[in-house]
Amino acid sequence: MMAVLPSRPAPFFANKNRAFWNLQFAGWGSAMVLRSVQGLANGQGFGLLMIVFIATVTGFSFSLVLSVIYRNLIGRPPIVTWGFTAIALATALSLQVLIEAWVAGLYYTDRETTLTQLFFLYLAVELPLLGAWTGLYYAINYFLQLEESIDRLERLEAQATSAQLAMLRYQLNPHFLFNTLNSISTLVLLKETEPANAMLTRLSRFLRHTLVSEPGGTVTVAQEVETLKLYLDIERMRFEERLQTEFDISEDAAEAILPSLLLQPLIENAIKYAVSPLEDGARISLSAQISGSRLRLVVSDTGPGLKNPVESTRTSLPQSTSPDSTGVGLANIRDRLAQAYGNRHLFEIRSPAEGGFTVVIEIPFEREGEEEEALLVPPPELTTHPSLREGVQDGRLASGKQDGAPSVESSAYPRAMGQ
Repeated sequence: MMAVLPSRPAPFFANKNRAFWNLQFAGWGSAMVLRSVQGLANGQGFGLLMIVFIATVTGFSFSLVLSVIYRNLIGRPPIVTWGFTAIALATALSLQVLIEAWVAGLYYTDRETTLTQLFFLYLAVELPLLGAWTGLYYAINYFLQLEESIDRLERLEAQATSAQLAMLRYQLNPHFLFNTLNSISTLVLLKETEPANAMLTRLSRFLRHTLVSEPGGTVTVAQEVETLKLYLDIERMRFEERLQTEFDISEDAAEAILPSLLLQPLIENAIKYAVSPLEDGARISLSAQISGSRLRLVVSDTGPGLKNPVESTRTSLPQSTSPDSTGVGLANIRDRLAQAYGNRHLFEIRSPAEGGFTVVIEIPFEREGEEEEALLVPPPELTTHPSLREGVQDGRLASGKQDGAPSVESSAYPRAMGQ
């Protein structure tokens, strides 16, 4: 889905040289058969076959010369291309008709037809034939050039998308690594050798696991959950029993695919804003279920939620240039979903008055290695809640903005901003 697209030439023209010769023999051979049958049907005798054969060989030969000339004219300014094409076609046509008229004059010695008369007689036959050949030659080559341009553009767009996704994914690790290494440094200073060593071991397992997959690739939900559990094992070294987790993954949903490391920013934010500030900690839940032909992912926590809560805020994740945004949380998820699914995804956040925070993501359901079976109608575009547009000043926007991070409206999701 997000891999670089290969070039897909039309099967018949996969080998352009072979296709040219196949069309040459088929076209001129068909013309020879048609003219022979027509002449015999008009009672012109079998001697006409020799004239038709010589005319076909002559036309075939001149068309080879024209193909070399036309090949060098393609891509030049139109006045040059079509001007020299007309000159080359007129010259080749005149020579071919002259040869055919001369051969016919030698054969029909009993007729009082002059060479000039025969010339104009055969000109009416050869002009449509060689003219059609010229038009077909240019049409096929321009079609192939257009197809190559489209394929090249698709590859460039796919490469740009892959680079963008790689950049978005690699923005995740610096935040996590800073927190983890800071914790390890603290343990070392406290001479807690065993916990520090255990955290280093789990960190190496996590990095090894995350670096295996391609930056712009996809993983199954089961693989994503396994990665999250490795991450949570590291965080549990810091928070111990204050960090509680719950996973509810259906069997069908476990086989679904999604962009790798898509959910980690949500888990990381839940730890920072739900587990860390509360003395008793909080519980983080992840649910993955199949709803029709959609994969529904729900990440929630039992933390304090937003200071100015809302029951539900949905967004189709438009691009934002707000200078107040910080971090990479929501912006990262937004851009990755937009890159992977366009407007076929749904993003929803909920923070009820009694506390807690929930993020709902819906994407098309696909299994690994399968093509998407249906394109769903995109969710309706919904506006941001007025209280969020005014900004939620809950003291959690103090961290500085990361250079180069995608921007996002800080009022729409402040928790995701302060990583």
